[in-house]
Amino acid sequence: MRFLIFHAYLLRGTGSNVYNAELAQALAGLGHEVHILSQDREAAQLDWVNAVGTWGEDGDGEAALEVEQLRPAECPGSITAYRPDIGGLLPVFVADEYEGFRVKVFPEMSEEELEGYLAANVEAVRDVAALIGDSEAALANHAVMGPVILARAGLEFAAKIHGSDVSYTVRPHPERFVPYAREGLEAASAALVGSRHTAEDLWRTLEMPGLEEKTRLAPPGVDLEAFSSRPPEEAKRTMVSLVERLEGGEGGGDDEFGRDAAEAAEALRWFADASGPRVLFVGKLIVSKGVDLLLAGWPLVARVHPEARLLLVGFGEYREGLERLWAALERGDLADAEAIAAAGRALEGNGEPEVPLPILSSFLARAGAGGGYAGESRAAAGTVAFSGRLEHDEVARVMPAVDAFVMPSTFPEAFGMVAAEAAACGVPPVSAHHSGMREVSARLAEATGPELEPLLSFEVAEGAPSAIAERINGWLGLTGAESESVGEALSKRVAELWGWEGVARGVVAASAGKLDELSPVPDS
Repeated sequence: MRFLIFHAYLLRGTGSNVYNAELAQALAGLGHEVHILSQDREAAQLDWVNAVGTWGEDGDGEAALEVEQLRPAECPGSITAYRPDIGGLLPVFVADEYEGFRVKVFPEMSEEELEGYLAANVEAVRDVAALIGDSEAALANHAVMGPVILARAGLEFAAKIHGSDVSYTVRPHPERFVPYAREGLEAASAALVGSRHTAEDLWRTLEMPGLEEKTRLAPPGVDLEAFSSRPPEEAKRTMVSLVERLEGGEGGGDDEFGRDAAEAAEALRWFADASGPRVLFVGKLIVSKGVDLLLAGWPLVARVHPEARLLLVGFGEYREGLERLWAALERGDLADAEAIAAAGRALEGNGEPEVPLPILSSFLARAGAGGGYAGESRAAAGTVAFSGRLEHDEVARVMPAVDAFVMPSTFPEAFGMVAAEAAACGVPPVSAHHSGMREVSARLAEATGPELEPLLSFEVAEGAPSAIAERINGWLGLTGAESESVGEALSKRVAELWGWEGVARGVVAASAGKLDELSPVPDS
C-alpha cells in the first residue's frame, strides 16, 4: 500500500516528530510504501530513509519534484522523505529557533503568509500524489494545518491530533483557527487522539457536528526493541558506549536543535559515574514542562539520597532560566530563586511579560521560612546536570540505566509518551496527574498494584515540589527485589498496550474509515 504522511516539522527531536518517524518505520516494516512530507533538512542522514524528494526547477523555470535514491530498504516496505519548499517561513505552535528558517508562531502569521504556506504545501502534496500514482492511504498531523492541506489536495485521510496544536493555537485563537481545523477535520475519515483529555479538548474547541462520532483512541507507540530493560551493568555499559561515541565526534557538534555533542558527552559521563541512583527528565525546556518544580524539589531527594544524580535532557528557550534557578539553589540563595520565580515566563524570552510561577513562588516562600531548605539546597550542589538535546535512539541508550523518571508538565499533554518509554525500560515514572499523563499512569497502575499507585503521579498544586520529591524517594527506597519486580511488571504492561506495529495497523484502518477496528475514546 502507498501511504502518504504529511508532517509539517522534523523527523527527530520531540513529540510529534518522534511519532511520525516511528510510525513511518512501523508502516514500512509492515510492507507499506511510505511517502512522508516534512521540513527535516537532514532527512537523508536518517538510515531508515531510502530516498529523498526535493523541488528544483525544470527547463521552463517551473518547480519540479526530483527524487534521489539513497539506500536500499532493509524491511519489506520503503520510505521516501520529501521537503516542500515553503519559502523559509516556518509556522509553529511554540516559539523556538530552527536553523535555516524564519520562525513565527501561528497567531503572528499574516493572512498572506498563512495562505502562502498552505498553498505551497497543497501543491507539494499534489506533486507527490501525482508522482506515486496517488496514495492509497494518508495521515495528516495536527488539527492545523495538516488536515486542511490534505483536504485541499483532494486526498482521503485520517488526522492525528497531538494536543499542542489545539492547546497553543486553535483554542486560544478560535475566530482565526477553528475554521481551518473544521475544514480539515470535516474531510478526515477519522480523528485520532492519544487520550480522553485530548478528545474532549478537541470537541469543546471545535463544537463540530459528527466529530465525536469519528474520534478514536490511537495513542503513540513505544519502540519495544530500543526501549527495553537491561541488567544494571549492561545498562551502564550501553550508556558509556554512547558517551564514547559522542566523545569520538560521531554525534556532531552544535546545531539548530540545541545540540552540543561535547556537552552531552560530559553530562552523560558524569551521570554514568554516579555511585548512587540516577533520575532523569527528558523534554522541552520551556516553562510549561514544570522542570522548575522538579529542581525545587530535588534538594529534598538529595537529603535522603545524597549520592543521587539528576540529568535534564532537552533544549528550549527556558534553559537559561532553569540553569539560573539551580545555580541560585546551589548557593542557597533563596532570594534570587524567588526573583526567578517572580519573573516566570519572561525568562523564556519572546517578549513575554513577568508573570510569577505561583507554585514555585509559594514553595520557596514557605521553604525559606522553615530555615533548613537553604542548607539542603547547598548540600545538593553538584548533583544536577544539563545535557542538551539527545536523539531519540540515544535516550533509549540512557533510560535503562535510570532508577526513576519524572514528567512534571504543568500544561496538558496529549499522552505521557516518555513516561511510557521509561516504563518499557522497567523504570518507574512520576508524572503530573492530569491530561494524557494521568491516563498513562492509570494504565501503568494496573501493573504496579494499589500500594505503589500513588508514587506514579502528583497533583500540580501548592506543594508540588515536595510531592515530586516524596514520589522519587518512594521509588528509590524500594529494595532491590521490589524494584526488579516492579520494573518487570511495568515493562510487560507497556508491551501489552503500546507496541508500534499495533499503532501502525490502527492508522491504516483509520485512513480507510474502518472505525470499527479502532478503540473508542474511553469514558472519563
